[in-house]
Amino acid sequence: MKQFEKIKGLIVAPFTPFDSKGEVDMGPIADYAAMLQKNGLIGVFINGSSGEGYMLTVEERMKLAEKWISVASEGFRVIVHVGATCIKDCYRMAEHAQAIGAFGIGAMASPFPKAGRVEELVQYCEEIACGAPDLPFYFYHIPALSGVFLPMLPFLKAADGRIPNLAGIKYTYESIYEYNQCMLYGNGKFDMLHGQDETILSALVMGGAQGGISGTGSYIGRSLTGVIEAYNSGKLAEAVAHQNFAQEVINVIARYRGNIVAGKRIMKLIGLDLGINRTPFQNITDEEEILIREELERINFFEKCNRL
Repeated sequence: MKQFEKIKGLIVAPFTPFDSKGEVDMGPIADYAAMLQKNGLIGVFINGSSGEGYMLTVEERMKLAEKWISVASEGFRVIVHVGATCIKDCYRMAEHAQAIGAFGIGAMASPFPKAGRVEELVQYCEEIACGAPDLPFYFYHIPALSGVFLPMLPFLKAADGRIPNLAGIKYTYESIYEYNQCMLYGNGKFDMLHGQDETILSALVMGGAQGGISGTGSYIGRSLTGVIEAYNSGKLAEAVAHQNFAQEVINVIARYRGNIVAGKRIMKLIGLDLGINRTPFQNITDEEEILIREELERINFFEKCNRL
């Protein structure tokens, strides 16, 4: 097995900017990257669920990867999600990511056809990972979107030694117990990147998480990194306050079709307009935007959110 550095800090799963016609807009990406770094985020995991990756063409995804890497400053990591329903497309995007200098690659389980056994999932990941053998590969475990609810500890055991560049898992699921068991496997050999922003503190306390990949970090990254920094400094009450605030924000977006839709519109409210969502997402209306702003003002969001 190859040895890769474990990520310490928070990486963001960014939104893909679109224009008013639903075409990819590269214009805001440089400012987007600069804003994230300014607010304490250490990289991006592009073309995933927050980025509407499955609704992009392969060519769009590769151009986005090139753009993000071109604007990334030294030390700002760009991990490219290369999962797709066609394994040939996955391999092609993995190969491309390595060629253009990405930090790493990742893939969620294909939503069609759904892997029904651990062996099927390992084979899928193996064929993708070998497209970029020099880069760390992270399996993106998000059953709520992929529909694949296979257990992750058996996955790690089956993939261990078989996928040489398997670095770990982006774990976006509710089971802190399973997360911790994966953290403990092999004396902590795999990087378990926490992916559920509402439970970062729980993962720190129980699982000893060092890094994570965040969907809401585009706009509340300061608070999410605050959870980690306060906990690591022994300031538990401060960490709890940051976590509770993050949950308040998440409660708001949950009332307006979630992070991909509401979160993207929140970016406009803090000064970085990333445009619309692609069909079949139902975009936030002007009336809903007013309501979202009012709800956020009631929890002092604009005093604590990311700054441009």
